[in-house]
Amino acid sequence: MAEPKLDIWKFFYVTHQFHSVLNPISNTKIDELIELLNLKSQAAVLDIACGKGEILTRIAERYTISGVGVDISPFFVADAKQKLKQRVPNSRIEILNMDGADYKPDRQFDLSMCIGASWIYKGHRETLRALKSMTKPSGLILVGEPFWLKEPEDAYLTAAGETIDDFGTHYENVLAGTEEDLLLLYTLVSNQDDWDRYTALRWYSTTRFVEENKDDPDVTEIVKRVDHEKATYLQWGRDTVGWAIYLFKNPDTNL
Repeated sequence: MAEPKLDIWKFFYVTHQFHSVLNPISNTKIDELIELLNLKSQAAVLDIACGKGEILTRIAERYTISGVGVDISPFFVADAKQKLKQRVPNSRIEILNMDGADYKPDRQFDLSMCIGASWIYKGHRETLRALKSMTKPSGLILVGEPFWLKEPEDAYLTAAGETIDDFGTHYENVLAGTEEDLLLLYTLVSNQDDWDRYTALRWYSTTRFVEENKDDPDVTEIVKRVDHEKATYLQWGRDTVGWAIYLFKNPDTNL
């Protein structure tokens, strides 16, 4: 009899128990970026793959907004709802548990985001196109995306289960936006410390989970996957992959 397949959303939840933002970026940099958004009062904000809702919550703490957060993970959706309830109890933000690709809004937003989940739309450029269609003229588009620091070794691609076409360079990520007629306003690039903290915290989270849940049927598979990711990151990924958040403006062609 085949072993039951590991729930990928459980795996992400286990390995991100101690993360607030589910990407390799510091809270200090996130706060800096939020200030630069300069949102008007009552701005409408969309966050596709909102995760635990940390960025959306921080925006709601800084500005008076309405909005929608969408995430496919029931674990993260529960966290996001609880976080908003505790920190911004009167916010007009709806959290939806669904695949972001299936979300079809009946309005456009002042700010549309997809931070580190371009797989939803099958790529960085496709993500920009999707967000652009949901963003008002003169509105903002915020995406987070990996990029190659150097040409990846074949051994790394095999170990990581990736292809060279999965990502572009930092320049190519920017170019994808400008070729979609978006105006680049800002880039926020992760440094080595951001990456190391994000990645090592996954190892720590996994160890804590195993210590506290020795009888969980998924422990062996979770540890196996994390050990493989750890070796891949330390041997190749740390020097091969970068990550950045890109802030674009959707120009008003009527001006």
